[in-house]
Parts: sequence; structure tokens; C-alpha cells
Amino acid sequence: MNGVKDETACESITVHNFSERILEQVIHFHVMKMSGGFFLWVGSAPELSNLAVSMCSKYDSMPLSTLVLGDPSNTAPNSLAQRLAKKTKKQVYVSCSLPVTDGNVGLLVEDRIKKELELHPEHF
Repeated sequence: MNGVKDETACESITVHNFSERILEQVIHFHVMKMSGGFFLWVGSAPELSNLAVSMCSKYDSMPLSTLVLGDPSNTAPNSLAQRLAKKTKKQVYVSCSLPVTDGNVGLLVEDRIKKELELHPEHF
């Protein structure tokens, strides 16, 4: 096609992992950057117990969000996906496999994600 290279067809999925000790437990973060969005898994054990997706809409200031997999009473993945979609203006998939022992864990985890977003925006 006249030697024109399609940039979107050449984009690959990139992976970024980091960990942090939060309230005496090691929390792992796994980010897969895709064209137009990213998947974020957060947890202390290797499991995919839920999955939420969120994206911005031109019809509402708050991003659309839905739980694709998991317990609907656990709103953590939905809320986090929505806040990250609003902040990054990208489609965001989130899975949270965190123990619900302390309510502060969620806030500290979100602060760590925001810090990583500021330090390494190229991974999101």
C-alpha cells in the first residue's frame, strides 16, 4: 500500500511489573500496556478473582465501568478502573486480588499506582 507503514498494527503489548511492601504484606502490580489502554492486576497472591473495565465517554464526565468477572458486591476493581480511566483518558481493565483485612490497604495501593503513573507514564 504505497509503502506507508500502519503504526497501530505494529504496536505490541508491553509488560511492567513492580512490587511494594504495604502494611506488612508484599503487594505485586502487573501492567500490560495495549494500544489505547492497559490492564492492571494488583494482588498478594497469583489469582484472577475479578475483572472490571472502564472507559471515558463523551456523554458523561464520569467514565463508564462494569464488572466483567467476579463478585458484584466487591466494588474495588470497578472504582479503581473508573478513577484510572478518568486520570489517563484510556480504556482500563483492573483486577484486584487483595485481602480485605484493612480498609487502608486499598488507599495505599491506589497511592502507589498513582506514584508509578507519575514516575513511569510510558508503561500505562
